[in-house]
Amino acid sequence: MSTVMQKIKDIEDEMARTQKNKATAHHLGLLKAKLAKLRRELLAPSSKGGGGAGEGFDVTKSGDARVGLVGFPSVGKSTLLNKLTGTFSEVASYEFTTLTCIPGVIMYRGAKIQLLDLPGIIEGAKDGKGRGRQVISTARTCNVILIVLDAIKPITHKRLIEKELEGFGIRLNKEPPNLTFRRKDKGGINFTSTVTNTHLDLETVKAICSEYRIHNADINLKYDATADDLIDVIEGSRVYIPCIYVLNKIDQITLEELEILDKLPHYCPISAHLEWNLDGLLEKIWEYLNLTRIYTKPKGMNPDYNDPVILSSKRTTVEDFCNQIHKDMLKQFKYALVWGSSAKHKPQRVGKEHELEDEDVVQIIKKV
Repeated sequence: MSTVMQKIKDIEDEMARTQKNKATAHHLGLLKAKLAKLRRELLAPSSKGGGGAGEGFDVTKSGDARVGLVGFPSVGKSTLLNKLTGTFSEVASYEFTTLTCIPGVIMYRGAKIQLLDLPGIIEGAKDGKGRGRQVISTARTCNVILIVLDAIKPITHKRLIEKELEGFGIRLNKEPPNLTFRRKDKGGINFTSTVTNTHLDLETVKAICSEYRIHNADINLKYDATADDLIDVIEGSRVYIPCIYVLNKIDQITLEELEILDKLPHYCPISAHLEWNLDGLLEKIWEYLNLTRIYTKPKGMNPDYNDPVILSSKRTTVEDFCNQIHKDMLKQFKYALVWGSSAKHKPQRVGKEHELEDEDVVQIIKKV
């Protein structure tokens, strides 16, 4: 482990010393690829025995969505969990009070949202320091990440946490790179692009590919991609998660400072202790989760508005709705009647490919 850590440090030092220009782009691309490989080696748990994930980290995923609270020690994550969910997570004014992962549940707009209070991250978590490895690997399973920041020192903490999460393959508020990468048996590296490239050229692409022992591949860029984007696609283990920066303890800063911080994107100012703007935070979480609520309507009865079926924004067809209720439902499926914004007329008779929208009402008609 220490030799891998030393190699990572040597590469980071060399990257810091290297000037960024066209002449060094090829060399920097190679270093970035080496760094990504070493990080993967460091984070993949060794198969030779060893301890498990550690107490409190094997939290079962429950509810319709999972939200993780990430931040440095003593920024108010436990207080926030206690106020939002009523779960007791130990609170004290000294660092590292929470040592395991503590789950709580919020019922909001008919959805059951699991909230995880992860132990405080320390600098170097991505390199396996503290319990950072387990903390961030749990964060990878979340649908939304809340980075809790102390209003007195938000920007420095924000950059450090982002660096730790990025090093772990978590990309915050980003879309997957819009480039196609396809391995082939022969023909060498074929690099094409539909736009002008300022970051990547054929030499850099070849250098990155050779580091991964890829000598034959088709790479097509649909936008001005960087070396990091190409490495992310080759690695293939990156997760893209929406993130909200929760600015806690705003009662300790001036109104002028708050107005400046309020202009930043993805921010939500709160005071967990005084319960300021917690409803605003819940609304923002709901917006970033992007869930779809579908109400069921049994034949000859009124729709059940109290217990919606919750679908993720990427899977909203009638087929997904049936699978969410019971996996055998599709075998008896004949057609569905839909009321709501996705229906052209009320009710509309649809098949299982029909895309549903938020707060639609669905009645399933089964085969006789």
